[in-house]
Amino acid sequence: MKFTDQSQSTDTILTSLKNLVIDNSRTTVTFNSTALRTLIALSNSAKMPGMKAKTVCFSVNVRAKELRLGTGQTVIFDEVLTNEGNGYDDRTGVFTCPVAGNYMFVVDSHSLGPTWLHLYLNKKMVASLYAFATRSYIQMSRTVILKLKKGDHVKVVNHPTATGVVHNLRHSGFSGTKLN
Repeated sequence: MKFTDQSQSTDTILTSLKNLVIDNSRTTVTFNSTALRTLIALSNSAKMPGMKAKTVCFSVNVRAKELRLGTGQTVIFDEVLTNEGNGYDDRTGVFTCPVAGNYMFVVDSHSLGPTWLHLYLNKKMVASLYAFATRSYIQMSRTVILKLKKGDHVKVVNHPTATGVVHNLRHSGFSGTKLN
């Protein structure tokens, strides 16, 4: 096999490489620099057949006993349990998508008093959680699956007109994982 024609498609190159792996006893491969660079780029981006995609997942909690939020404030989940792919920033409370794909996000809150939180994808609200309790804590949760592009931002934000939301120690969290 000789890859000298730069017009050969990536699929052709990948098919040839796949066949090489299957039966390497009768094959000699000569790469030109373009084919080699393509192979390296594809292997780094995990798009070669049979290679696993990059793992991306995070799970974070609110560390404080009480977290009072202002109107429209991003909830900063500051206790990181897992952050594979380094997409979640515990300083800002924002997940930045490092690899495009379908993601599942779960937001849960254990709060006293009315609580109204929103999940944002970039600048668009895509889900809400609302609970009303006057004398006791209440637990609420929401699961959402979103198709993300690399660089998209996902965050949990307090309602634009609500204040005084209280979250309890390690009972409130935000998690996300890449599905495919």
